[in-house]
Amino acid sequence: MRAVVYTETGGPDVLRLVEREVPEPGPDEVRVRLRVAGVNPTDWKVRTGLTAALSGPEAVPGQDGAGVVDAVGSGVEGLAPGDPAWVWLAGGTTREYAVLPARHVRPLPDGASADLGAALGVPAITAHRCLTVAEDGPQRLAPGALAGRTVLVAGGAGAVGHAAIELARWAGATVVATTSSPEKAELARRAGAHHVVDYRADDAASRIRDTAPDGVDVIVEVAPATNADLDAAVVAPHATIAVYANDAPTAAIPVRAHMTTNTRYQFVLLYTVPDAAIDEAVAAIDAALLDGALRVGEDAGLPLHRFSLADTAEAHRAVEGGAVGKVVIDL
Repeated sequence: MRAVVYTETGGPDVLRLVEREVPEPGPDEVRVRLRVAGVNPTDWKVRTGLTAALSGPEAVPGQDGAGVVDAVGSGVEGLAPGDPAWVWLAGGTTREYAVLPARHVRPLPDGASADLGAALGVPAITAHRCLTVAEDGPQRLAPGALAGRTVLVAGGAGAVGHAAIELARWAGATVVATTSSPEKAELARRAGAHHVVDYRADDAASRIRDTAPDGVDVIVEVAPATNADLDAAVVAPHATIAVYANDAPTAAIPVRAHMTTNTRYQFVLLYTVPDAAIDEAVAAIDAALLDGALRVGEDAGLPLHRFSLADTAEAHRAVEGGAVGKVVIDL
């Protein structure tokens, strides 16, 4: 099989296209013939050594993907060869075949494309975690689970922001998104945001308050340092600010304002989220897929940028350069 690997950390040029043996699944494992792989910011950060070191002689980048179940090991139930599937935290998806624990392979329902499956994983599980860390839950999203609540999604045109908009709306929330340009605002609207605000505008807080006079209940935050004052100005009492990315090493938080509202700050890193919470997220994503609540593509607010397996380095450059939408690799 063809695979992209690297044997040292560094820039995109450390990635090499090689031939490797097709792996065999063991007990409780599934082999997936991958069709599309998703590329996330974590992929280039790990490749550069920014967030992790090589744990072996070579590494295969990529955690998300979708394709078809090719073979199953003993003890696997609910999956069979020929089943369309999406995978999460797959331990390398820039290769034609991947073997991984059955828990990390989920069926794709009829009508759900491999492109959609490859865009789930890291973004959707992260978004679900952000939307479910409030003190009063819910632990799992479902239709009506966020009814009566207002969710603010910072950076509504990003992959996590896109998933958060779709999941929050599916769960019954009123969704407000912030973006930095008219083009990104349109993407957030297509994703399903009820209201979109330019966070760079002088009146951003008042515009959010016009939509949510009592404040927002949950903030899905991508830029905690930049948005610290804005967040403090728009939170409702007992609100939760779920931070899943960092725009600076430190952030100045308005302490007294958040004490007054009993605000909860919750930091979210997918790789240390408890297994039980990930299982809740995967189950919710499966249900949202069945309901047709998750979508990709320009019309859905998440443009796709396609690369071949041989051009994986260019795909990494696109993500590292801040491509708006979802970068995918065709296998």
